[in-house]
Amino acid sequence: MGNSTEPRVVVIGGGTGMPVLLRGLKDLPIHLSAIVTVADDGGSSGRLRTELAIPAPGDIRNVVAALSDAEPMLLDLFQHRFAEGNGLSGHSMGNLLLAAMASMTGDFYRGIKEISRVLNVRGEIYPIANHSMNLHAEMEDGTVVTGESQIPKQNKKIKRVYVSPTPVQPLPEAVHAIKSADLIIISPGSLYTSILPNIIIPEIGEALRETKADVTYICNVMTQEGETSEYTAADHLQALFDHIGNDVIQSVVVHNQPIEQKYKKAYARENAEPVIYDIDRIKSMGIKVIEEDIIDHSQPMLRHDTSKLAQLLHSML
Repeated sequence: MGNSTEPRVVVIGGGTGMPVLLRGLKDLPIHLSAIVTVADDGGSSGRLRTELAIPAPGDIRNVVAALSDAEPMLLDLFQHRFAEGNGLSGHSMGNLLLAAMASMTGDFYRGIKEISRVLNVRGEIYPIANHSMNLHAEMEDGTVVTGESQIPKQNKKIKRVYVSPTPVQPLPEAVHAIKSADLIIISPGSLYTSILPNIIIPEIGEALRETKADVTYICNVMTQEGETSEYTAADHLQALFDHIGNDVIQSVVVHNQPIEQKYKKAYARENAEPVIYDIDRIKSMGIKVIEEDIIDHSQPMLRHDTSKLAQLLHSML
């Protein structure tokens, strides 16, 4: 645990972008909190959620792994996924541990706290809610699609997302963390299915308005098929504005170097392309632009550079 004088940094998100960001932040002299989506309904996470009536553990599991100081072998075990073709087929060990701990303590959030203690996690991990929620998307053509895993498969332009059942009761500790933060970071990740499900909860939106902290959004580097095809950086921001108003986010972090050809080729297979940074339009929206080369050039897939991002965010405090 950090001491009370350390600046309080809160990261909100889920998916694959968030753990990358947290790995860099966890060694800084800050009090770190991660607020994580539980709207997932696919794979191991979705099955446990249905069978055991707990919120989806998958995104939480990846955040635990990112913030843990446990032995590498223990983390490999935690992240182990059983092969197909048996009763455990496709389940991730960490999801099963989270489910077991939730059932032992009688409470999903308490389960996370206990697992965090066992795995020596730096910082606090909060599920956005202590109960399951379903994500729905209304498409531009008026159709409605239910389920986080189903939404991108439609390959239609998304008008808005919303959650049920309403009202979602956000975890009080998560609301408190936002209100008492010094810096709030909206993590990179799937815009409509990992990021927005957290911040469209009314009480979370209110807390983001009330907080004295600056709220910064780390924009995705690549578009995502079925969610943000052809979106520029300003389009990403506009989607956030459309859902939570334009008075929540103060700044955006963008990668300002051309994307290398080796990455473009790999992503073209997924119909993803580099996000165009329309800086003038972002500025006209009243948002401060923070530009930097924030890519880890040593990785086979495009990933944000954990340490570069951490240093950049730390300098904002």
